[in-house]
Amino acid sequence: MSMDLGSIPVGVAGLGLMGKSIATCLLAAGHPVAVYDSDRTRREQAPALVASFLNVLETEGLLADKPKPAKLMENLSVADNIAGLSGARIVFEVITEDAAAKRALFEELESVLLADTIIASNTSAIPITVLQQGMVHPERFIGVHWAEPAHLTRFLEIIAGAQTDKNIGPFLYDLAAGWGKEPALVRRDIRGFVANRIMFAMIREAFYLVESGVASIEDVDRSVRNDVGSWATLAGPFRWMDLTGILSYAAVMRDLLPELSNAAKLPELMEQVVASGALGTANAKGFYQYTAQSAREWDETFQRFSLDIRRLQHDYPEPFVDPAAPDPPSRSGDN
Repeated sequence: MSMDLGSIPVGVAGLGLMGKSIATCLLAAGHPVAVYDSDRTRREQAPALVASFLNVLETEGLLADKPKPAKLMENLSVADNIAGLSGARIVFEVITEDAAAKRALFEELESVLLADTIIASNTSAIPITVLQQGMVHPERFIGVHWAEPAHLTRFLEIIAGAQTDKNIGPFLYDLAAGWGKEPALVRRDIRGFVANRIMFAMIREAFYLVESGVASIEDVDRSVRNDVGSWATLAGPFRWMDLTGILSYAAVMRDLLPELSNAAKLPELMEQVVASGALGTANAKGFYQYTAQSAREWDETFQRFSLDIRRLQHDYPEPFVDPAAPDPPSRSGDN
C-alpha cells in the first residue's frame, strides 16, 4: 500500500463493546473508519459510544497532538449492510468466538472487498490457519488480537496463518505503532496464541486451587493481584526471572511442575457458573455477588484502571534496549 499509513481506510465488522473500542482506536490514529453490524440497534448506538470513548481520550491528554473528537468523528461512517465496508483496505472482524460464524462473515466480506484487502480476525484462540481454509483469497487473512478496552490498552498480537502473505504481518506490525500499541508477532500459528495460553494456564490452576479446597476465590484473586499484579506491567516472565534470580525459579519448577493441574476439561465450578446464566458485571452475576450499581462501579473502575496502567506503561516503556548486550540464547523457531 503506497498511501500514507494513517490515511488507510479501514473497516470494523462487529459492534459489540470491543468493536466500538477498536473503531475508537483507529479513528484516534487518523484512519477513516467504516463500521457494520447485522444488529440495527448496535449500529444506531455505535456513534454515541465511540464519541464518548474519544472524549475520554481527550480528557486524559491522549489526543494532545490530534484533532478534537468532533473532528475525528467525521471520519466515522456506519454502514447499513456489509457492502458499506467495500472501500476499506483492512477490515477487522470482531464477532463472537465461533469458527462457523466467523467463516460465514468472511464469505460475505470476500463477496464485497477488493481481492487484496486485508481481513484481520480478532479471534482470541482459533488458529488463523483454520479460519482461512476454503476462502477465495486465504493469503489476505491474518489474526489481530486486541485487548479490551482496545482504545486504551497497549496489547496487540499479530498472527499469520499457514497461507498468509508473509508481508502482511510486518506491515500491520509497523502500522500498530500509530495505534499506540506494543505489538507482538506470533511466529507460529497455535491455538490461543501467546497471552491467552499463559492466562488460561493460570486460570486452570486457579480453579484447581479453589475446587480442591486450598483457597477461596477471594484469596486466589488476592494472591495473584498482589504478586503477579505487582510486576506484570513492568516485565514479562522471562524479564522477571532475570530481575529476581533465575536459579531459584529452576529449583522451584523441578518440584512444583509435577504438582500443577493438567486437567483437560472445563472445571466443575465454571460449569456451574455458566449454567446459572452468569455473564459477570454485564448482568451483575458472576463469581462474585453484585448489585446493578456495584457492577457499574466495577466497570467504571476497570476503565480508570486501564488509563492508570497506560500511564504507568508510558513511564516504564519496553523494550529497554542495551546495544552492548550479547544476543540471547538461541530460541527454537528463530531463523
